[in-house]
Amino acid sequence: MEHGEGDVTAYAVDAVRRLVAVDAAQGARAAVPLVRAALRGLPGTAARPARRRPSGAARGADSDRLAALAELYEVAGWILFDAGHYRRAHRLNARALALAEQCGDRWTARLTLLNDSMLLAHTGRPRAALAAAARARGPQPLPPRVASLVLIREAHATALLGARREPRDLLARAASRFLDGVSRRDPPWAWWLDEWELLGHRGWVLARLGDTEGAVPALHRAATAPGPSYRHLFTAQLLAALVRAGAWRDAERLVADLAPRAGAIGSARTTEVLGRLARRLREPGAAPPPVRDAAVFLLESLPATGPARRP
Repeated sequence: MEHGEGDVTAYAVDAVRRLVAVDAAQGARAAVPLVRAALRGLPGTAARPARRRPSGAARGADSDRLAALAELYEVAGWILFDAGHYRRAHRLNARALALAEQCGDRWTARLTLLNDSMLLAHTGRPRAALAAAARARGPQPLPPRVASLVLIREAHATALLGARREPRDLLARAASRFLDGVSRRDPPWAWWLDEWELLGHRGWVLARLGDTEGAVPALHRAATAPGPSYRHLFTAQLLAALVRAGAWRDAERLVADLAPRAGAIGSARTTEVLGRLARRLREPGAAPPPVRDAAVFLLESLPATGPARRP
């Protein structure tokens, strides 16, 4: 059945609301079936290109429809990324970006590029991640929260590329822009960059640089703060930093705390990190016996995961 543009727009807006709520409360794994259902439920012509006008840009109802669809694909791409479906997430990001650019939705385009930068860094393509972040930056000055996010993505990518000083400088600039507060120009989606998110990424980048002394306090504060389900990733990065530092008592306590609730972790990125750590720690001589025993329990408690898929 053919749907009108208003129907498609309302459908996409409602789907985004439901997907964001489930992802925040239960994690990406729980949201994946809803993503599939939402995309299957779209009319066959819903994402068709807008009719070209002399200006080359979609307008009116066409623009609203494409903007709503771009946001739906962006949210779906984020969820599939966090659930470990990397190739599919990358394709949905490309679709979201094309739709956002077609209707002139610069903020959804930037958010999609920032998501894709994180995905590319996670899957071992730091140069592409850096290029995506640079594209998100654009030629014009950005409002504080968005600028902070771009700088954070650049810090991760440059750390993975082997830089030593530049990631720290980028983190400092991100913190400075964050302290400028939220401006009227910041888009609504920038709400999730709060103090704890900033701290978590600071600790994570420092861990990438091998600075466990600086990484552990920041990751600990981020991991113990309330927040969306996906922030379990900071807990996994905290455990990795503790193991790297040989802080065995703290690592044992953290594993013992994590294991009973590991089955409910909805982020595949998180469970991948925890699974790698647990398998390493259970090897003979890799850790003191109490830590090794706790790692075995953690590994048994984690949801089953398949091999990582690259975009």
